[in-house]
Amino acid sequence: MTATAADYVWFNERFPDLAEAYCFTLVHNLAPEDVLARLEGQSEPSQTGVEAITEAAFELLDRSDNTQQFIAMTTVGDWTLLIEPVGYIGVTEERALPVSAGTCWVSHFVNINGVDSFLWAQDTAVRLMFEPAVPDRRWGTTPDEVLEAMHHCGFQFWNETSDTAEYLAAEAAFALTEHLTGVRITPELLQNSPFVCGSAEIR
Repeated sequence: MTATAADYVWFNERFPDLAEAYCFTLVHNLAPEDVLARLEGQSEPSQTGVEAITEAAFELLDRSDNTQQFIAMTTVGDWTLLIEPVGYIGVTEERALPVSAGTCWVSHFVNINGVDSFLWAQDTAVRLMFEPAVPDRRWGTTPDEVLEAMHHCGFQFWNETSDTAEYLAAEAAFALTEHLTGVRITPELLQNSPFVCGSAEIR
C-alpha cells in the first residue's frame, strides 16, 4: 500500500528546525562517497542525527559566507539518503541530473518561504518534476506515470482542493518518495543515523 501524507505528519512536529527548509534526496546504488565525488564536493566531519547536521549546515553557511552547502548522507538499504538543511542542490537540474547518470534520483525540497519542488530523475533525464503545492503542473518524460499514486499520497489537485492542501504538500512529497524508492523515512532513522558529511559549492 502506498504511503500517504498522514504517515509523515510527524516530521514537522518532531524536527521543526529542519522542517522549515530542507532538501531530501534518495539515490539508488551509489555510495555516499561517490555521490559527493559526482557533486565535486569535499568531506566534512561526520555527524549523528538531524539536530547535529542542521547545526553543522548553518555553521558552514556562516563560515563559507553562503558559498558552500552542507550535505549529510547515510545508507538505507540499496539507497543513499542525502539531507541538505536549508539546501536545494537535490532539486537543481544542472547539479542533480549529471549525478543521476546510471541510477535513479528522487528529491524534494521546501524552503522557509513556502517554495517547493519535487524531482524524479533517471539516468540524467527528468522523469517527473513539479511543485508539490501545485501538482497539476507537471513535466518530464513520464509526468503521469505515478499520477494515481500522487492522488493516493495526498497531493491536492485543483479539482480536489481543501483547506489543508498547502499544509499537506510536504508530507505528500515524503509519501511519493517512499512509493518510488521503497524507503520509509522514520523519526528513528533521522534521530539515530550516523551521517557521512560533505559540502558542495552553491552555484
